[in-house]
Parts: sequence; C-alpha cells; structure tokens
Amino acid sequence: MKRFVILAFAALFALSACEKPSGPRIGPDGKPLPKVYRIKNTDKAKIQYRMLDAVNALRQAAGLSPLRLDPKLTAAAATHSRDMSVQNRPWHFGSDGSSPLERVQRTGYPGMFRGENISETYETELETLAAWMEDKGTRDVILDPYTTEMGFAWYQEPSGKIWWTLVTGGPQTNQH
Repeated sequence: MKRFVILAFAALFALSACEKPSGPRIGPDGKPLPKVYRIKNTDKAKIQYRMLDAVNALRQAAGLSPLRLDPKLTAAAATHSRDMSVQNRPWHFGSDGSSPLERVQRTGYPGMFRGENISETYETELETLAAWMEDKGTRDVILDPYTTEMGFAWYQEPSGKIWWTLVTGGPQTNQH
C-alpha cells in the first residue's frame, strides 16, 4: 500500500506542471530562502481539482469511494485559511474561538463535519498533501471511509507563504 501511495504521488508530481522559480534564493543573512510557489487567481479551479483528483487517487488505492468538491465546505476552508494568516499560526481554532465544526455549520452545510487538515507552508498543494499522508492523524482525515465530500482552499500572503485548509464532510450518521 505504502509503495503504491509513493508511486501515485510521484506520478501526480510529474503531471502537476507547477511553475517554481529556478535556483535557490538567498536571504540577506546568506541562508537560502524558501522556494515560493506563486498562485495566480486564474489557477483556483485548477488547483482545487488537482487536489481533489490526488485525494481521490489515494482513496481509490485504499479501496475507498471518491469525494466530491463541496462549495460550502470550501467556503469554510477559505475562511479558516485567511484567519490562520491573520493569527499567524496554524491551528484549528478561529480568531473568534470557532472550531472547525462551528465554521462548517455557519456555511449551512447539511452534512456532518468529518475532519480538517491545515498547513502553513511555501509548498504546492500536492507537496502539502504528501506531508499530510505521512502523518496518521491527517492521513485518517483524507482516508475516512465515512467522508463523501471535501472543501479545499488557501490564502497566500504577499511573502508567498500559503495557508492550506482541507475540510471533509459526509452524510449525517452515527459513525464517528
């Protein structure tokens, strides 16, 4: 399974065709600066569907049903990505004290909140997904068998730092 996941990610990275600056950038202290993955406004749908396709490839490899992109879950993810930037810290609670569940409820999402993955990085969405798959907790959100929908959004600061949020949901159920 792990070998297949690694091969699936290698294929996805090869196909992603994301532009990155060439050569390392050096800061005033002589240390290399992070590579900046610049996201254009026109790339929003392409990035969201690239992430959805990658998540669904991983779910398929695990024998799970594919997810659908949900606009209400995406709205909750977008709100939280911007809020993490304002707070300047990656964590699951909003500046107003809201939890992921509360943010999903505020959008009017009719299903059940299943999970949330977050990241503060300069990396692409697929590199971020690969990091999430390396951690059991975030991998479990992606591979939750009761999840049927996902929302995915980000906020990019002028410096290039990206705050990624993936929110999952599914039908109302007694399963946790």
